[in-house]
Amino acid sequence: MRHFTKTGLNSRLIFAITAAVLGSSFQHGYNTGVVNAPQELIENWISEVKMNRTGVVTNQSEVTVIWSIAVSIFCVGGMIGGSLVGTIADRFGRKGGLMLNNILVLLTVLLEGFTKIARSYEMLIIGRLLIGINSGLNAGLAPMYLSEISPINLRGAVGTVYQLVITISILVAQILGLEKVMGTENQWPLLLCLTVIPALFQVITLPFCPETPKYLLINRGKDMEAQRALTWLRDTVEVHDEMEEMRAEYESMKLISRVTLKELFVNSALRIPLMIAVMVMLAQQLSGINAVMFFSTKIFRSAQLDKPAAQNATLGVGAMNVLMTLISLILVEKAGRKTLLLIGFTGMFVDTVLLTICLAFSETSRVAAYFSIIWVILFVVLFATGPGSIPWFLVSELFNQSARPAATSVAIAVNWTANFVVSIGFLPLQEALGAYVFIIFAALQGFFTFFIYKKVPETKNKTIEEITSMFRQISYQ
Repeated sequence: MRHFTKTGLNSRLIFAITAAVLGSSFQHGYNTGVVNAPQELIENWISEVKMNRTGVVTNQSEVTVIWSIAVSIFCVGGMIGGSLVGTIADRFGRKGGLMLNNILVLLTVLLEGFTKIARSYEMLIIGRLLIGINSGLNAGLAPMYLSEISPINLRGAVGTVYQLVITISILVAQILGLEKVMGTENQWPLLLCLTVIPALFQVITLPFCPETPKYLLINRGKDMEAQRALTWLRDTVEVHDEMEEMRAEYESMKLISRVTLKELFVNSALRIPLMIAVMVMLAQQLSGINAVMFFSTKIFRSAQLDKPAAQNATLGVGAMNVLMTLISLILVEKAGRKTLLLIGFTGMFVDTVLLTICLAFSETSRVAAYFSIIWVILFVVLFATGPGSIPWFLVSELFNQSARPAATSVAIAVNWTANFVVSIGFLPLQEALGAYVFIIFAALQGFFTFFIYKKVPETKNKTIEEITSMFRQISYQ
């Protein structure tokens, strides 16, 4: 049925991708990474504020609890935002949802910017919750927007852009958080407020871009508007074949009502792709990437690097993450989704086993300590080849228009929940098990590799209709 010409990138499509991603994905990455460098400064400030209120010297464990809440509530916000994706995407559209979401950034900046002046760490915590909700919504809305505006042969590459900007924004946050830049006692509130810049960029640029043609046609039934939007995005009037394909999807959608959450779990043709989407999201977060990123400076310190050198090595890891995500953007349309996921997870499994062994001997052996550094860098490289970027857009590829918002809600909420579990559980586990904490991640990686090999289909260059009919056939077997 497919015979439309290979559509490529053009300046308008690039503009729409940039407008959608910079304002959304940047929030996700920047606010994940921004709290790491100034941790000590903010903890000291919390201690001081608490002491001024009570007149009693603050206990360090109380400060640690407040700080842990401020850091981890970002993930709680992500869970809330993730579970709202379906409702917002259906009611306001993909573009409309992204635009409205910037209100949360503005509220966050007001709370976090004045937290020091108001001497209220509660404002910081509420701000982190709001920006978490914003990031959870973005994690669903932006990949959905990208998937629906992309030509079929570029869907994977365009989808990878979301993760690419996350890695860049984490690196930006790490650099700005350095002591010699903005990680100072007076400037840390400003450091948190810089998150408003990408939001302003999106508010200015996104109104020039159209809503996704699929949303306009399939959700709103506006054929002419959908054709105008597609013509704008492809920068050509020759969009007949692509419109015909969307109209065919629209006609088949008319026969079935909009998919509810309950239906996702009850209908086996939807339950199978939902299970795959959820497992791939769990695989991404439970792979141990956050633990490795969090642990990296400590690993470098144990390899006898001094503090500045360890921080620079951590920045190097961040830069490597960006570079490899950029490479995966090219590979994803050549090698395919499943291949890259398998390479990433198999490699991470072997790498984690070796890292565990080297960490166990790093105290006594310089060689083991230096190999630990190599395994950390290689771990990040392997994560960025596929497991980092593919889960975000794979969810949009596995479902048709009627099921996509509800399925995305479930998948994104699961992703943030797993992120929360790792961020809360890693430190206590690490204290109990030491270097052997990574054995848990190795076991999980082994399990997910097997699952991907058995269950995840290849979606490269397949239309949504082809993918959904494949799941219908599987469910009837």
